[in-house]
Amino acid sequence: MSVIYLAFTTLDGIVTDPDGAEGTPAGGWMFQFGPEAVAGDKFRLGPLFDSGVMLLGRRTWQAFGRLWPTRDDPFSRRMNAIPKLVASRTLTDASAWANSRLVEGDVVDTVKRESRDVVVTGSRGLAHLLMAHDLIDEYRLITFPIVLGAGKHLFPSAERPTTLQLREIEQVGPAVYARYGRSSSESR
Repeated sequence: MSVIYLAFTTLDGIVTDPDGAEGTPAGGWMFQFGPEAVAGDKFRLGPLFDSGVMLLGRRTWQAFGRLWPTRDDPFSRRMNAIPKLVASRTLTDASAWANSRLVEGDVVDTVKRESRDVVVTGSRGLAHLLMAHDLIDEYRLITFPIVLGAGKHLFPSAERPTTLQLREIEQVGPAVYARYGRSSSESR
């Protein structure tokens, strides 16, 4: 089992409001570059759709739950079909989006017990929690050529550096897709 984190980010590591749904002043920054960098399976999930599970925080799950069920292209069908775990302290029902269920109990324990690969997308607070427990094995990032200068960073301040190993990189339209994994010295 691996934990894979996906994010759209800026050159300065900001992940705040890439689609503009949060209404922040600089929100929607990824859409100014057109659909080429975001449409379809840009994070190369492929087989993970069949064998993995998505883990989403409440806000990301609610945003995705409004978007994906209304679409009927091949990628959307796979997004709707993959099992989804929702980490929330406030939701009592996750039936609004097919194949979703609430995480019962501690999310860190849930991830540690999961036998399938876990794909976390967006959900920055959830990612920080998993980072704090050294549970993220791989980062798949799409970085856009924009510097916002302010906003929430993907990586929190750390007491010690984390060294990652570049596993794959490719230009995707105006953006760059990069896949990073634990370095051999960072294995858990």
